Amino acid sequence: MRGLFVTGTDTGVGKTFVTVGLARLLRGDGLRVGVMKPVETGCDRRGDNLVPSDAVQLVTATGGHQDLDLVCPYRFEAPLAPDVAARQEGRTIDPVVILDRFQKIAASHDIVFVEGAGGLLVPIWERYTMADLAGDVGLPLLVVAASRLGAVSHTLLTLAHARSRGLPVAAYVLNQLTDATDDAMSTNADLLGRSTDVPCAGVIEWSPADADRGASVAAAAVKRAVSVDGLIGAG
Repeated sequence: MRGLFVTGTDTGVGKTFVTVGLARLLRGDGLRVGVMKPVETGCDRRGDNLVPSDAVQLVTATGGHQDLDLVCPYRFEAPLAPDVAARQEGRTIDPVVILDRFQKIAASHDIVFVEGAGGLLVPIWERYTMADLAGDVGLPLLVVAASRLGAVSHTLLTLAHARSRGLPVAAYVLNQLTDATDDAMSTNADLLGRSTDVPCAGVIEWSPADADRGASVAAAAVKRAVSVDGLIGAG
């Protein structure tokens, strides 16, 4: 199965932006692109429904043909770790259900992007984490980091944990915050390049405000900065 499990060094680092951009680009190349956001917290409540905005963006990027219930089987209103959000609502999260949905998506698509929530060690249910899920779906990791002070340590810690778990890492991406004045932004790429053998797939200009600007904006940003063929080939 071709694809990537997109994880982050933290929450709010631009995972959805990168995943949407990749999905839209490859769809434009004629591939049947499947996406999945297994668990989304912080969903908007509209009447009796919870709207998972990240998952909606992913589905839109692939042409809107995928069933949102298949793409995002677990949705919660509280912006908390999945385990905590589920317990607050008196619900449980079953990894078997997630893996079943993943297999259904994988069976009907050429490539699949699975976007995690937060970082690798975010608990999904009890001690089952995003790292466990990444191992179970069997896709290599794409690690997304926001290029700011602390990004080097956060990225290296994520890569070290992936290595300790035997999780293959295709590459990492640095999202360069366009509205930040952090001096570390100008040195992060070089320092990370000297600190790990994991390749950097690209440095993308990004702002949290870009999340609402659509798949075409994400695709353009990813196309400018990332060798997508090389990244998927690495995966």
